[in-house]
Amino acid sequence: METDLDQRIDDRALSKLKWRCRRGLLENDLLIEKFFARYEAGLTVRQADALNALMDLADNDLLDLLLRRTEPAGDLNRGDVREVLEMLQVKLNVPGNRPSVPSQTD
Repeated sequence: METDLDQRIDDRALSKLKWRCRRGLLENDLLIEKFFARYEAGLTVRQADALNALMDLADNDLLDLLLRRTEPAGDLNRGDVREVLEMLQVKLNVPGNRPSVPSQTD
């Protein structure tokens, strides 16, 4: 059975959420822009609430979470926030979450 939190967010709420997600760091903005491009059509009320909780963070703290430098703690250490964070996070192909550097061959 679907709860109100599992329903798709309406267009007005989506517009407000997008405005709320504007950040001061370009890196955050780029990741959030990709998130909306991928997921906005199916974004639920629960996911929107979790994203709003992440937007309460300072830009550098949010970036640390997005780049997996830190893990959610305190009020953010909950399933819905972790789900949205996973949707937002950069997918890196190298163990240890460091971007790969192409080798230069001659």
